[in-house]
Amino acid sequence: MIMPLAHLGGFLLAWLLGAALQLQQAVLWPVWGYAALGLASVLAIARLCKRRSVGTLWLVRCLLSALAFSGCGLLAWTRMHPLPAVLEGRDLDVQGVVEAMPQRQDVGWRFRFRIEQAHWHGQAVSVPPHVYLGWYGASSREGEVVADPEPVQAGERWRLRVRLKAAHGHINPRGFDYELWLWEQGIRATGYVRQGREDPAPQRLTQTWAHPVEWARQQVRDRMLERLRPPAQGLHVGGILAALVTGDQAAIDRSDWDVFRATGVSHLMSISGVHLTMLAWLAAAVVSALWRRSALWGRSWALLWPAPSVGAVAGVLVAALYALFSGWGVPAQRTVWMLAVVALLRLSARDWHWRLVWGLAAAVVVTLDPWALLQPGFWLSFVAVGVLLATGQPQGTWGPERTVVDSACTDRVLAWRAAWTGLWARVWGLLCEQAVVTLALTPLTVLFFGQVSLVGLLANLVAIPWITLLVTPLALLGVLLPWAWDAAQMVLQPLAALLGWLASWPGASWQMPTPPWPLAVLALLGATALLLRLPWSWRLWGLPLLWPALVWTAPRPAEGAFELLAADVGQGNAVLVRTARHTLLYDAGPRYSPESDAGHRVLVPLLAQSGETIDVLMLSHRDSDHTGGAAAVLSMQPQAPLWSSLEPTHPLLQGRVGHRCEAGQHWEWDGVRFEVQHPLARDHEASRKSNALSCVLRIQGRDGAALLAGDIEAAQEREWLARGVSPVDFWLVPHHGSKTSSTPELLQALQPAVALAQAGYRNRFGHPAPAVVQRYREAGIAWIDSSHCGAALWHSDAPRTWRCERAQNQRYWHHISPP
Repeated sequence: MIMPLAHLGGFLLAWLLGAALQLQQAVLWPVWGYAALGLASVLAIARLCKRRSVGTLWLVRCLLSALAFSGCGLLAWTRMHPLPAVLEGRDLDVQGVVEAMPQRQDVGWRFRFRIEQAHWHGQAVSVPPHVYLGWYGASSREGEVVADPEPVQAGERWRLRVRLKAAHGHINPRGFDYELWLWEQGIRATGYVRQGREDPAPQRLTQTWAHPVEWARQQVRDRMLERLRPPAQGLHVGGILAALVTGDQAAIDRSDWDVFRATGVSHLMSISGVHLTMLAWLAAAVVSALWRRSALWGRSWALLWPAPSVGAVAGVLVAALYALFSGWGVPAQRTVWMLAVVALLRLSARDWHWRLVWGLAAAVVVTLDPWALLQPGFWLSFVAVGVLLATGQPQGTWGPERTVVDSACTDRVLAWRAAWTGLWARVWGLLCEQAVVTLALTPLTVLFFGQVSLVGLLANLVAIPWITLLVTPLALLGVLLPWAWDAAQMVLQPLAALLGWLASWPGASWQMPTPPWPLAVLALLGATALLLRLPWSWRLWGLPLLWPALVWTAPRPAEGAFELLAADVGQGNAVLVRTARHTLLYDAGPRYSPESDAGHRVLVPLLAQSGETIDVLMLSHRDSDHTGGAAAVLSMQPQAPLWSSLEPTHPLLQGRVGHRCEAGQHWEWDGVRFEVQHPLARDHEASRKSNALSCVLRIQGRDGAALLAGDIEAAQEREWLARGVSPVDFWLVPHHGSKTSSTPELLQALQPAVALAQAGYRNRFGHPAPAVVQRYREAGIAWIDSSHCGAALWHSDAPRTWRCERAQNQRYWHHISPP
């Protein structure tokens, strides 16, 4: 054998390391560079495989890493279809097919669209083949939707006028990488359907039947949501069932997701590896049992092909069909590939060690989808499987062997005793397995989400068998027999009530700062050591490895200093101010849609993973791009006092004591002075625009000062300037860089070293205005904007330097905005 199986584990690890290394590239090499590296690696491995020295084995491992590196690079180049910058924001006439089940939103549709033809001013142009489009209802001047868009069906061919932009997302510390998610889906541009008076009406051309599975998924989902109406209160059970059957996670309400996260069962409420694996196991068991009892021409089929092998193949096929019908999402694909590898190894009739099975499954998944290494779901599922395999009890401890009653035993009492003993062994085994997985995954859960559900063990013990063995089969049966959906709803309601009750417990989930990944790895090793079948004198050595991750806290500024983190929230303001022992949040970002806002998507995860407790939430004024995420933040941290210029009747002030911003208010935290400089008390009594009432906050530290100005405009700048202003080092550009603000006189008086504009990429307002940007640069002021920088971090003790999250963690799938 050229490559002994004893060395296969090392080869698999080398392959995975090569793929992981390629994912760290900020810019792709030329195609020929990857091709040359791959060809050289293959030729070198072919020559070295005939040798058996230790040095040769290490060299082969290095070459395998290089081969994996080149393969990932070549695969990445197949997805490089950027949208030309000249076509961004242009009115394009496109023709194409809806290639996936559209998602219904309160104001329209979101769907994947495969472009077949694209024209700009009558000329054919090249655009990315796969885009993500929004089709929103026509709105009145007051912002109310007055006309819904036409219903869209998967497989339909449409002629549309659209505006596209490059796949561009928010980049925040430890935040969700939207651009990576789009990259994995093969989407390189997003946009929306134009419906202006001068635009041609969208035209449905034909039903192509090019995507029959997606069309069927949509029909099933719509029938389910129509039949299972949402209740007046409690969880939306119909949406959960639709997600379990069709994979449409958008059907689940946002409030329901909060309950699932608090109870640690989010992985069950969509098409997950647990569902696919359990379904494959059930299918394998049923098919194996039927195969053993079958006969062909008087001869058992099991003699022609062993029943376990037939069951394994059937299980993989059933799981693949379920994953296909549920949308063939990336997590489902990973599970199918893993099951296929395990089945193939089983068919080989060899006794494979669990480490080789585990490693080979991981290598296959990473080869097909290298970017899975960057997804929390990959690590959670594979680590859970690996820990169960590593800590599994010896055969017979609580397996079926313990439940078998000796056929010679005719004593009914002994039979009942053996049955009860076997049942208890199975229950105890389930408890132990769930406890093992929960403890082992706790470090990873903290690393990825900054949250641990303290009721997760109890919730999962009930929810996993309930969802997998009862709810999901009934929901799938409803595709053929709709009455089964009613039965599934009835079965799910008690579980939903239980989860809601558990989520309401005080301390149901534990928020803690996200430790650096080296500490999380140490904690994972420590948790695994505690679970291994070793003497307790050895297991206890895992406790010191857990401690650093548990007690870690994010470094804070020194006494007399402060730092600003301007979060990347798109078109809106959200600045986190931290001193040695206090935290202030200035504005809470925009509301993106009725279903989404910056609070839920950016600020709540950021605060949770940083372990921040807000001492003051200051909302500059009532515009939704400054207050859109406030409700989510206050729901997470209800203790935070609210300072604002909001009117007393504003919904955020209902049931809450608010503090009104007035010039002259000031306080000191940890040697840092905070002072409100606008608006005046009389401004609140006058009838003024909301922008004119923006709270202006000056922060003065030992070595630097910052000024946060909301959306004040030129008139307020002149009034404020007349009262006297002092120079600052950091200046949050007012009104996102609008032409109505940033007067030359004020810039000359403030003389900031750094100016930051928080504005969305290619926003509809045109912020920041090019003339304003030029004005700052001509004044010698360093200019930063969030579309180029992502989240920006600035320290008062280093006032002329800053850190851009987009530059710090640039990867080749990230969009680079044109200057």
